[in-house]
Amino acid sequence: KWNTLLKIGSKYKHPNLKTKIMSEDLGLSNHPLTDLFQQPESIEEWTSYCLSEDQLLEFQEKGFIHGIKVLNFDQLNAIRKELSEIVVPEHEGREFFYEYHSNESTIPESVLFHALGAWRVRKAFHDILWNPAFVMPAYQLLGNKFRFFHDQIFCKPAHNGSVVSWHQDFSYWTWTQPMNHLTCWIGLDDSNEENGCLHYVPGSHRWGLIDKLDLAGEMDAAQSLLTSDQIRDFNKKVPIVMKEGYASFHHPLLMHGSLENHSSNQRRATVINVFGDGVISNLDFVSGNSPGTKNYPPIQIGNKMEGTYYPLLFNPEEISQELFSSITTLNNLK
Repeated sequence: KWNTLLKIGSKYKHPNLKTKIMSEDLGLSNHPLTDLFQQPESIEEWTSYCLSEDQLLEFQEKGFIHGIKVLNFDQLNAIRKELSEIVVPEHEGREFFYEYHSNESTIPESVLFHALGAWRVRKAFHDILWNPAFVMPAYQLLGNKFRFFHDQIFCKPAHNGSVVSWHQDFSYWTWTQPMNHLTCWIGLDDSNEENGCLHYVPGSHRWGLIDKLDLAGEMDAAQSLLTSDQIRDFNKKVPIVMKEGYASFHHPLLMHGSLENHSSNQRRATVINVFGDGVISNLDFVSGNSPGTKNYPPIQIGNKMEGTYYPLLFNPEEISQELFSSITTLNNLK
């Protein structure tokens, strides 16, 4: 069976076959590879994916919105099928991941599968980057054309799924500047308080940057870094309960995390991280402004974050001036 493939550099071979199979780096393609995410053909179709002004105001005030449907039944099943292949460590294409942790948890007897780079390995994970149900809200929230940064997969198995401790995303991203980033969290299962759903602290995106900590370590470690006012706000955290196929979008400084999964159901999610066009590299392994691994395609410090592995995902001006003029964003919200 293909689960027994043996890794040999960027090549794989089945133990009973002499033929070598080259893994394909899908990240070399900066356009959709399938028809899974149909692209709109009219301005009306595009704007059907727009957030309302009330949703934009909610994001501005709280630092997040949630309950945005981004995947239909077929898209959800295609991604879950590919995920079932990816979680097997010996899968074809494993070498293209930026990070791959079968269990990143530091807590005994708990499990957190966490991987970055699935877009380079499987077609549905690649093509979701151009999903109009994602790119339109992301454009509205960033307020300008934007590029792909990296993706993530989080899987918490039933009964012993680990926490993702409280953190701010940008604390891990200081190797890029300025801060003009956005995260989209997409549930591949129903998520609720029993199986370890996300929790957000409303308004915490105005706290400023807090030091990064172990992502899968002590749940409340970040509280030791907070002021008394921040701790008071921290206690107003809210659970983000959503159905499968629905997404939340959050600010790069929003404090968030998720608790253990003690339920009888797994909890899986994929995450898309993007930044506005014009963000530059601040990569410096000496100072610590780095992603912690050298597997990311490097951009020399001071240079624009662009190129094959940081593709431009959405620019409505390239579609039509009329579409560009019709979209309300946080930058032109009245």
